[in-house]
Amino acid sequence: MLILITVLIYFAVLFGISRLTSRKADNETFYRANRKSPWYMVAFGMIGASVSGASFVSVPGMAMHMDMTYMQTCIGFILGYFAIAFILLPVYYRLNLTTIYSYLRERLGTRSYKTGAAFFILSDLTAVAVKFYVVCIILQRFVLDAYNVPFAVTVPVLMFLIWLYTHKGGIKTLVWTDTVQTACMLGALVLIIIKVAGELDMNLGEAAKAVVADSHSRMFVFDDWMSTQNFWKQLVSGAFIVIVMTGLNQNMMQKNLTCKTLAEARKDMCTYGFAFVPVNLLFLSLGILLMMLAGRKGMALPDSPDELLPMFAATGELGSAVVVLFIIGIVAASASTVDSSLTALTTSYCVDIKERPADVGLRRRVHVAIAVIFAVFILLFRMINSTSVIDAIFILCSYTYGPLLGLFAFGLLTKRKASDTAAPYIAVASPLICLAANYIVPAATGYKFGYELLLLNGLITFCGLWISGIGKNQNAGKDIR
Repeated sequence: MLILITVLIYFAVLFGISRLTSRKADNETFYRANRKSPWYMVAFGMIGASVSGASFVSVPGMAMHMDMTYMQTCIGFILGYFAIAFILLPVYYRLNLTTIYSYLRERLGTRSYKTGAAFFILSDLTAVAVKFYVVCIILQRFVLDAYNVPFAVTVPVLMFLIWLYTHKGGIKTLVWTDTVQTACMLGALVLIIIKVAGELDMNLGEAAKAVVADSHSRMFVFDDWMSTQNFWKQLVSGAFIVIVMTGLNQNMMQKNLTCKTLAEARKDMCTYGFAFVPVNLLFLSLGILLMMLAGRKGMALPDSPDELLPMFAATGELGSAVVVLFIIGIVAASASTVDSSLTALTTSYCVDIKERPADVGLRRRVHVAIAVIFAVFILLFRMINSTSVIDAIFILCSYTYGPLLGLFAFGLLTKRKASDTAAPYIAVASPLICLAANYIVPAATGYKFGYELLLLNGLITFCGLWISGIGKNQNAGKDIR
C-alpha cells in the first residue's frame, strides 16, 4: 500500500505541473514550448529522459559479465554530444525546425524526408514500447500481482496517466516534469547505494574503495581487437550511437530545440553529455556492491543480469524503503522516456507525415491514438511471452537508425544530388544487408560486430545515395554555411 500511495502522489505532482505549464497552450506550445525553455532545466531533465526504466534495471547488471567496460561507451557519448552541439544544432536552429527530419526535405527531397520520418516513427514506437514493457512486467511481478491487478489493467492505466499530463502542454510540460523525474531517479539511485553500502558495513568512502579494488571494476580493454568490448570500438561506437539515437532522433531532440537560442541549446547538450559518465558510473558501482552483498549473504547470482538489482531491491531483501525507492526510480525513468516519445511521435506524424502542424484536432487525435498503440503493443508482447521475440524486435529497431545516419551524413557532408526516388529503397536495403552481415561475417571470420554495425549501416546508405546521385545540388551546403 505504501508503494501504491507513493506512486499516486508522484503522478499527482506531475498533474499539478501539467496544469501550471499548459495554460493557454496551443500547437506551438505543444511542439516547441514557444522556444522559451531554460537550458539548465532541459539539461537536467534530459538525463532522466535518456536513462529509461529498462536501463535503470539493466546497467547495474552489466557489471556481472562486462565488468565496467560500458564506461568506454559512455566516454564516447561525450564526443557524440559535442558533435551534435557544434554540427547538428546549428543546422536545426538556422532552419528554425519543428522536426529535425524537415532538413531532409530541404536538402534531399520529399521522399527522403518522408523516409527519415517513417524510420523514426517505426523505431521509436517499437523500441520505447519494449522498454516500457520491461518496466510494466517488473511492476506487475513485484507489486501489483499481490493485489490481483490484471496486467491488462496495469498497462492501460499507466498509459492513461502518462497521456493525461502530456496531452495539453506537450513538450513545454515535459521540460518541467522531466526535471522532477530525473531528481526522483537519481535520488532513488543514491539512496539505494547508501543502503547497500550500509548492509556491507561500509560508509560511502569505504564502498568506493571496495568497488575500485574489485575484479569487476575493469573499465578498459585495449588488447583484444576481436572483442566487442575493445576500447576504440566502444569509444567510436558510443559517439555515433549518441549522434544517431539523440542527434537524429526527434524524441531526444525536441526538448533541446525548445531552448531560446543556439548558444543555450549548446550549453544544454554539452552539460548533460558530461553527466552520463558519473550517472552510469554510479549504476555500475551499484552492480558491483550488489554482487559483494550476494557473496556475503551466500546468495547465488541470477542467470540474467537484468535480475540483479530487482533480486535485492524489489523483493524486500533490503527493506520496504528500498522497494519504494526502486519502484519510484524505474517509474520515473520509464515515464520520462514514454512521455517524450508520445509527444515526439505525435509531432512527427502531424508535421512530417500529414504536414498539418496547425491542426489542433489532428494533434489531439494522434496523441490519443499513439497512446493506444503503445498499450496494444505492450499487451501483444505479453501474449507472445517470448524473450527471444522481444530481443529480436529490439535488435531490429537498432538497425533502423543506420539509414538515418546515412541520410543526414550525405546531406551534411556532401554537395552531391541524390536520387530522391531511390532513397526509400536504399534506406530499406541497408539494414537488411547489415543483418545478413551480422550472421555471415562471424561464421566466416570469427569477427563479432559490436556497436560498429551502426556505422556500417550508415555507410551503406551513404554509398547508395552517392551512387544514385549525379553532380551537385545547388542548394546543398547553404544551410550549414
